Amino acid sequence: MADGQTIILTGPHARAKACQLVMKAPERATVNIAAEKRSDVQNRLMWALLSDVSRSKPGGRTHTPEVWKNLMMHACGHAVQFELGLNGQPFPTGFRSSRLSKAEMTDLIEFIMSWGSENGVRWTAEDPQQDAA
Repeated sequence: MADGQTIILTGPHARAKACQLVMKAPERATVNIAAEKRSDVQNRLMWALLSDVSRSKPGGRTHTPEVWKNLMMHACGHAVQFELGLNGQPFPTGFRSSRLSKAEMTDLIEFIMSWGSENGVRWTAEDPQQDAA
């Protein structure tokens, strides 16, 4: 058996192949089944939206897109921590958006758009909802 096998479960044939590999796997082998990760398109849209939020300064809050990302992720229930840096200023640590599944990223993008629209964010895209598809 090769060092590792990755199979995307796209249909019955791929599932059957995965089952065969599991049955042939040596003792103490490790199997990891995970949901599809967020796409590059989703990632680019998230950063565009967060940049719009940052430029709009909702409620007079001036944060970088990176800080807004962590605030939004925290609001969506993801474990994000803020630590004090050596200069005494807080900075975000912890959960990374690259670990989000496609569905979790969709939820985050929808939350950012909803929150931003409710808080007067001016979107640069004509229809950010269309870009999320």
